[in-house]
Amino acid sequence: MINIYKTNIDSKLEKLEKIEKKCWIDLVNPTVEEIDEVTKLTSANKDLLMKMLDEEETPRVEVEDDTKLVVIDTPFIEDKDNKYSTLPIGIVIVNDSYFITISSRKLELLKLFKKEKIKNIRTEQKSRFLIRLLYENAKLYLKYLKKIDDEIDKTEKKLNKLSENGELINVLNIEKSLVYFVTSLNENKRLIDKISKGNVIKMYEEDIDLLEDATIENEQAIEMTKIYREILASVSGAYATIISNNLNTAMKILTSITIIFSVPTMISSFMGMNVNLGSFSSMKYAFIIVLAFSIVISIIIALIFRKKKLL
Repeated sequence: MINIYKTNIDSKLEKLEKIEKKCWIDLVNPTVEEIDEVTKLTSANKDLLMKMLDEEETPRVEVEDDTKLVVIDTPFIEDKDNKYSTLPIGIVIVNDSYFITISSRKLELLKLFKKEKIKNIRTEQKSRFLIRLLYENAKLYLKYLKKIDDEIDKTEKKLNKLSENGELINVLNIEKSLVYFVTSLNENKRLIDKISKGNVIKMYEEDIDLLEDATIENEQAIEMTKIYREILASVSGAYATIISNNLNTAMKILTSITIIFSVPTMISSFMGMNVNLGSFSSMKYAFIIVLAFSIVISIIIALIFRKKKLL
């Protein structure tokens, strides 16, 4: 899919039908034909664009002739199981005339710009646009980290209940998401540090200030991810302990109940043997006496277990 945007005279993002200079070309899971069309009109490197469809691409910067490639990892929520992960976005600047973004699927980061939730963006200001993408990407990590924090809180509230597979899977999904986040954030940090040296794109004073803000936001996201990983580690430890305690409690209760009911079983088994009980066996209320005796013994044992907190 190809979407073309350009800032008009009213500083609004306008969608175009054809590629023009100073425009933003957004490629979302493009076909080979669409990539061919873009490379033909912009002189972009086709191999460079094709590589960005690989979801395993890592953040980096490449400069080749008049083409600059910046790859960043951005967070997203998978449709299934509401899991968090990261995906690469390729940002290609060709001859300072075309700003191209390419990704394998629709991502929230670019939606923020398309829906004009990010103000003061001009497609002809390539450096500012790139740095603003880095800044908003770091903020998006913080937004998702807040959601992960809420998930951790919900998990903690369920720790006093017996374990269910759903809760265990939820904990594992959060841990996996945080691993993705911390890895991608560290890669993005190295990329921002490289851009801040001024060797990749030409920056003005305002761009430098915005890049510093992006650095701060990215650092904050890294620290929050580390904190949440530590919290989740403690939650997982507590979860395992509670599961073990609940299992021990259940086994203790079942063992006590087994002992209590074994007394009437033993007595009835003994009375059922070919044992000469004399005149007692011919008494009218012999069965009731034996039954009452069994019940009394069982109650005494139950009270003893109760006192020792075994029931």
